[in-house]
Amino acid sequence: MSDYGHDLVFGSFVTPSADNPDRTVGVAVLAEQVGLDLVTFQDHPYQPAFLDTWTLLSFVAARTSRVHLAANVTNLPLRPPAVLARSVASLDLLSGGRVGLGLGAGAFWDAIEAMGGRRLTPGQGVRALEEAIEVVRQLWDVETRGGVRVDGEFYRVVGAKRGPAPAHAVPIWLGAYKPRMLQLTGRRADGWLPSLGYLQPGDLTRGNAIIDDAAQQAGRSPQDVRRLLNIAGEFSAVGRGPLNGPAEQWAEELAELALEEGVGTFILGSDDPDDLRRFAGEVAPAVRELVAAERDRGAAPARTPEPEPEPVAAPPVRASRATATGGAFAVVPTPDDGVRRSERQVWDEAARPTGPAPDPERTYTPQEQATGAHLVQVHDGLRAELTQIHDLIEQVAAGEIDAGAARSHINTMTMRQNRWTLGVYCESYCRIVTTHHTIEDQSLFPRLRARDPRLAPVVDRLEQEHHVIHDVLEGVDRALVAYVGSPDGLAELRAAVDLLTDALLSHLSYEERELVEPLARLGIA
Repeated sequence: MSDYGHDLVFGSFVTPSADNPDRTVGVAVLAEQVGLDLVTFQDHPYQPAFLDTWTLLSFVAARTSRVHLAANVTNLPLRPPAVLARSVASLDLLSGGRVGLGLGAGAFWDAIEAMGGRRLTPGQGVRALEEAIEVVRQLWDVETRGGVRVDGEFYRVVGAKRGPAPAHAVPIWLGAYKPRMLQLTGRRADGWLPSLGYLQPGDLTRGNAIIDDAAQQAGRSPQDVRRLLNIAGEFSAVGRGPLNGPAEQWAEELAELALEEGVGTFILGSDDPDDLRRFAGEVAPAVRELVAAERDRGAAPARTPEPEPEPVAAPPVRASRATATGGAFAVVPTPDDGVRRSERQVWDEAARPTGPAPDPERTYTPQEQATGAHLVQVHDGLRAELTQIHDLIEQVAAGEIDAGAARSHINTMTMRQNRWTLGVYCESYCRIVTTHHTIEDQSLFPRLRARDPRLAPVVDRLEQEHHVIHDVLEGVDRALVAYVGSPDGLAELRAAVDLLTDALLSHLSYEERELVEPLARLGIA
């Protein structure tokens, strides 16, 4: 058993895909919104299908405020360590101390050579990596007098000025598998970062032993080296294998890895938003609770032989109804069905102004149709997420009744997991709605006013409704706070979400009715 007692960290491993940069950044931002601690990207500078990792890290750092960021792992042969050290320190300063440095000795040598890098043997790669760590650490060490001097076999720095110093003690994590790399990890690194898919049974135990011995021989404690692990899997209703099953199965397996193999950081390789939500909302809190309980008892984790109740699961988002074909305008705005869940009304719907009538003789290109359809598609996503929140509320309500009756530890834990999941999901949704409205207020609406002044009354009304919805969202936030503080707060939360549903669905239908055709006609994306 090798539990190093590290605080548990949960992160994401996002593909830095260049074919849809907005989605790549959006997945990274979502990781922060759902509560993950870390966002990482692989670094393959020779891969034209990928965004440059350090450019992407900088962009994501500017779009987030809390989540930590790192390359997983940096391709050292194509990134000179002296320049890399200053890049990392600069981003750490700009982001408020949120950067880690993952380093790898290199792979895919044909591609590295094609980009101008030097092909190295495995032994050379280890020696080059150790020299690079020395260069990086010296450049960050602004307390020592004199310039940086490393006269190595692969890297030479002869008197470079030190600095800037990072905002915090940036950890250096090594992607290591072979004994010499593992020994280097124990001597010089702050973390071991392998991928579970590349490991054979027993490799974690053997790797930990090598790292621990090397650390002790270097006068360090094995606890100085955090154990990180890239993982991948599939969420499903029933267990089909390791990390392939319901969230509680994931939680048990990861808790065992934490307690038996010392893993303190779990990084999920997935670009699926639903996977990230479940990992952050269901798996992470359950793992933390299981590990904390076992650490308190000082015992190995006990496997539960019987299947446990499945935590809250959100249904998949439905496909949009919007179409994009050429000819007559064919995008159908979503009608308001008139169904209201709340007795409150936040505005007078009859007082809404209308815009100019479309020209019946005009035809639209497929691109113009797609521009109009995009608003419906965005709104369909908001509607689907709202439906999921209602489903979550009802599942949580049913689960709390069952858990309260059972009074067992596992049911009580599941109840807490489900409430936490619902809270995170609601908070994330409120942020998404606010961001959507902010983008419209600051970018979309001013362009509509400028391009067609006849739309000004409609745009003014939509902006007013944004302010009203903001107040309703604050009511949901207050209800969430009350719900966390008291199990009796579910009724208040349900009422707040009902009011939000009425207001938002009405608003989205009105906006589509008035704007999908102007967006297509004016070519405003």
